[in-house]
Formats: sequence, C-alpha cells, structure tokens
Amino acid sequence: MYSKNFPCVAEVSLWMRSNGLQLNPAKTEILWFTSSRRQIQIPQTSFCVGTATIAPSCVVRDLGISFDSNLSMTTHISKTVSNCFAAMRLIRSVRRFVSMAVLLSLVTALVLSRVDYGNATLAGLPARQLYRLQSVLHAAARIVLRARKFDHVTPLLRKLHWLRISDFVNT
Repeated sequence: MYSKNFPCVAEVSLWMRSNGLQLNPAKTEILWFTSSRRQIQIPQTSFCVGTATIAPSCVVRDLGISFDSNLSMTTHISKTVSNCFAAMRLIRSVRRFVSMAVLLSLVTALVLSRVDYGNATLAGLPARQLYRLQSVLHAAARIVLRARKFDHVTPLLRKLHWLRISDFVNT
C-alpha cells in the first residue's frame, strides 16, 4: 500500500509551478488519517516536494480547526474549551461594570463564536467529547445571567434561547 516513490508528489509540484504557486515548507504539513488501531502502521518518513522536505505530523491545523490523525478532534476541542474559558475569565472580571446586554454581546462574540466555528467537523463524535463544549455553554449562561456555580443550567439556557451542543452538531 505505501510506496516510497510517490508519483503524485511530482504532479503536485508541476501543478503548483504551472499555476504560479510556491510551497512554503514552514507552513506545510502532512497528516495521515487512520483508525487508532492502525496508528503504528503510519509511515514516519519525510516527503520531498521540489526542494522542500516535509515530515508527517500528528495534528495539523486548517482554517483554525485542528485535525488529528484518527479524527477524534480531541486537540481542537481542548483548544476551543481552553480559549473559551480564558475569554470567560476576562469577561467575568468586568461583568459588574457592564449591563446584561453588553455582557451577552461579549459572550456571544468571544465565546459562542468559538464554540460554533467549525461545528460541522464535530458531527458523530462521542458524547463525552461534546460534553466538554457543553460545559462552556453552561459556564457562559451562568456568567450572562449572573447565576451561581451550582444553579441548574437548563432554565438558564431556555431563557437565553441557546441550544445544547448535541442539538446543532449531530443534526
């Protein structure tokens, strides 16, 4: 299945030259997609495209979405959750100085937009992965409505008219 000589690499190089494109080896990554059982069979050899040598990577980023080799989306979800909670810490520090409308706008712009971005790539993921994103929505609803940490979140989500993650990812 794996051949050291890739005829398509020469074709890609020719196509890029004929279309006035140039490969940037500092930004180019190669990712092999496979199941978790076949991870050990992934070749680790580098590719030569023109004069550039490109090594395979375990995780690549395309348009802000991190893909890993078994498409579990763990890296993407971890980065999204981390960035959202960092934004919510900043929002929480100013929430007593702004109105609820401004607070809702801040949460929408800085948190919900990150959760929503690229959500089509999350379809079919296990519930435990999606729950990590759901916890971001729970925390955001508590910040906007100034609820306590252990208040039940379902009425808060209804009041804000926010869907659960599973409602808009798995449809």
